[in-house]
Amino acid sequence: MTSRFAVLAIDAVEPRPVAEFWCAVLGWEVVDADETIVSIGAADGSGPTIDVLRVPEAKTTKNRLHLDLRADGTSTAAELARLEALGARRVDVGQDEDVSWVVLADPEGNELCLLSRTVQDVEREAAAGEG
Repeated sequence: MTSRFAVLAIDAVEPRPVAEFWCAVLGWEVVDADETIVSIGAADGSGPTIDVLRVPEAKTTKNRLHLDLRADGTSTAAELARLEALGARRVDVGQDEDVSWVVLADPEGNELCLLSRTVQDVEREAAAGEG
């Protein structure tokens, strides 16, 4: 037997705005909420979920775990503009200047990366055996 990835937990002083940010980013919705936690996931209930948990302290250091995103059905540049319009901001976590991804932060500073290759690029390369 193996384990299955079920939930990613994100700490936040204000869970609702962070959950709303991730809902907009991923096209998900709030599936459960109370004063201390907002759970989000796909509308059809498939896949893992994200729990945004209320904590008393603000983020102070670089995350040791973060999400890497790929643009899906659009260009990476257009997706970057969309993420920034949703409230993501570019951050420097010590990455080299010539990396192929963009490091961003959500409304409370949790890092995420937008990878340079789109979902369609990866699928095309896999189909061509370039993977």
